[in-house]
Amino acid sequence: MRHSILFSALIAALGLSACDRPTVITPAPAVVTVPGPAGPQGATGATGEVTKGDTGATGNTGYTGATGSTGATGDTGNTGRTGATGYTGATGSTGAEGAKGDDGKSGSTVVIVPTR
Repeated sequence: MRHSILFSALIAALGLSACDRPTVITPAPAVVTVPGPAGPQGATGATGEVTKGDTGATGNTGYTGATGSTGATGDTGNTGRTGATGYTGATGSTGAEGAKGDDGKSGSTVVIVPTR
């Protein structure tokens, strides 16, 4: 039994040591560079050249618009003034003389009495 305990301990030691353990890699600290003082200002640059481009082509004439609607009928005008009175006409000619009537007759008088 002594050998079996020793043999079991040896197998356990080999089994545990054979496990793949990842290696821990510690990253190196980042190097921070501190900027130094600013240098002298550079010379002023040359002025740029301003060039105007060509004028574009004239556009086409637009379409003629649609004819508008007929307007509303206007209001009726006011009544006109009464005309001036006309001139009096010329006097007519005298008519022809009439025929002579018959002489009166003597006779009885007829009286008509209405009925009730």
